[in-house]
Amino acid sequence: MSTAAAPRGAHLTRRLIQLYVGLALYGASSALLVRAGLGLEPWGVLHQGLAERTGLSIGVVSIVVGAAVLLLWIPIRQRPGLGTVSNVFAVGIAMDGTLALVPDVHGLAAQIAVMVAGVVVNGVATGLYIAARFGPGPRDGLMTGLYLRTGRSIRLVRTLIEVAVVATGFLLGGTLGAGTVVYALAIGPLAQFFLRFFAVGGKPAAGAGADTEIGPDVETRAHEEGALASAPDNGDTAVTARTPEQAILPQ
Repeated sequence: MSTAAAPRGAHLTRRLIQLYVGLALYGASSALLVRAGLGLEPWGVLHQGLAERTGLSIGVVSIVVGAAVLLLWIPIRQRPGLGTVSNVFAVGIAMDGTLALVPDVHGLAAQIAVMVAGVVVNGVATGLYIAARFGPGPRDGLMTGLYLRTGRSIRLVRTLIEVAVVATGFLLGGTLGAGTVVYALAIGPLAQFFLRFFAVGGKPAAGAGADTEIGPDVETRAHEEGALASAPDNGDTAVTARTPEQAILPQ
């Protein structure tokens, strides 16, 4: 192996580790919010509601919903990456695995502690898997795809989708509560911090495919418009032409 190839290999290895550790932690964090019983993140409300109605585990529902959302990428011409496909399966599997290991939590103090842990771990997970830059999750790709195709702001598109998701999940029996509010308020600052902390150096190559690095300029615009209130890992704030595969936001 040449001296030039070794750093590239190490760089890719780090990104892959970040991707899968981040996705596993994301599933684990969602499971902790379930166990806390004080309210879930928006898509978690929908997953839980569907699980209540279908009798499937919440992790399996997450996988089915992720796959269904991915199909919606076709008409808006989004291109999935390695991170996108991995997200569909890894988060649900990790969620069910964590729920099998972590017992129900009793007592308000313990519930609050588990809820806070879930939100913080979710922020860590978000920073890990987005900073790896292997493509957005299916739900975030839907948001950014609609943003690109409709010309509406990320803030508006995200809000409309998540209001619809939360309302539907709540009507189906999903849990809304303090945890939902805490998550909404805390995930932006947490993700911003951990995106910078876990940033991997390097820029995407021109004409990169869907499973390569994601343009930081899109992260900047999306975060500035309120999608996550976060910043790109290299501080680039230029607004340039964007392709669908460049769009990335945390799930």
